[in-house]
Amino acid sequence: MAHVEDPRTAPPIRWGILGAGSIAGTFADAVNRHTRAQLAAVGSRNKDRCERFATAHGIPTTHIGYRDLVEDDRVDAVYVATPHSEHREHALLAIAAGKHVLVEKSFARNTGEAEEVLAAARAAGVFVMEAMWTRFLPHIAKVHQLVDAGEIGEIINISADFGHAFTFNPAGRLFDPALAGGALLDLGVYPVSFAHDFLGAPDAVRAVGTLTETGVDGQASIVLSYGDRVQATLSTTLWSSTPTTASISGTEGSVTIAGEFYRPTSFVATRNDGARWQFDQHADGGMQYEAAEVARRVAAGDTESPRMSWQGTLDVMRTLDTVREQIGVVYPGE
Repeated sequence: MAHVEDPRTAPPIRWGILGAGSIAGTFADAVNRHTRAQLAAVGSRNKDRCERFATAHGIPTTHIGYRDLVEDDRVDAVYVATPHSEHREHALLAIAAGKHVLVEKSFARNTGEAEEVLAAARAAGVFVMEAMWTRFLPHIAKVHQLVDAGEIGEIINISADFGHAFTFNPAGRLFDPALAGGALLDLGVYPVSFAHDFLGAPDAVRAVGTLTETGVDGQASIVLSYGDRVQATLSTTLWSSTPTTASISGTEGSVTIAGEFYRPTSFVATRNDGARWQFDQHADGGMQYEAAEVARRVAAGDTESPRMSWQGTLDVMRTLDTVREQIGVVYPGE
């Protein structure tokens, strides 16, 4: 698992970008610079934003609205980059048009919405994946190699944090309950998914948090328990820029991943006997690896990725649902 193929070796695929915000721009840059894929079209409800986005990223076709984008015959796969509150609707729209879909994380607002999207994908026979790009990065593959080889023994604790200081804006996406705002679905999903990646779904979830004036979570601390002695301790906040580091501690050693752990970075592994490994292969961008995974799986006729499987997405969503229930976050319409 330690070898991650060059994204440029993935088969060509034609992307349609649904939504023209900042994360869509990051994805478009990564695809253009590091893959053989084509950005075929972009769709947005805002004509000026759509045209600016297309010009900035060399996209030949613009669609004002989303239905025309997903029905464009020049598009093979749709990248859904709208707010969490709209992921279900837009993923279903793309699936109904027979398109393969990469959905930004968090995959949906809740498990029920995620199950609906995946059931539609199963019925249509199309590929769908949550865009948890961290799982496809070279340093994460190398950490898995070390852990799977038993170099640090049995995992006892995983810790990870992701916080960023945002200026409070009640009308902004991150603070708006109607857009499924809050720290957890935007930032906290990274530590939660990281723990799931190495330990799987937890036996128990305990969380405490504090809400913003608008009723979304401003901060949350989470403990996931596995059996009698294994835990993951995770945190997220909108109020402070935290180190965004991660560590995996085992009976025979530990791995410490530098900030920002969720993007291409370095790590140090140290055994109790003094043996030490360092990984320092930084990569430009990062989202090209998930884009390449989509292209390879689509070419192979697969409907899901083993690295970010449908079950894996549902397991993460169930944990996020439990955290929200415990800290008191409810979105309109749920």
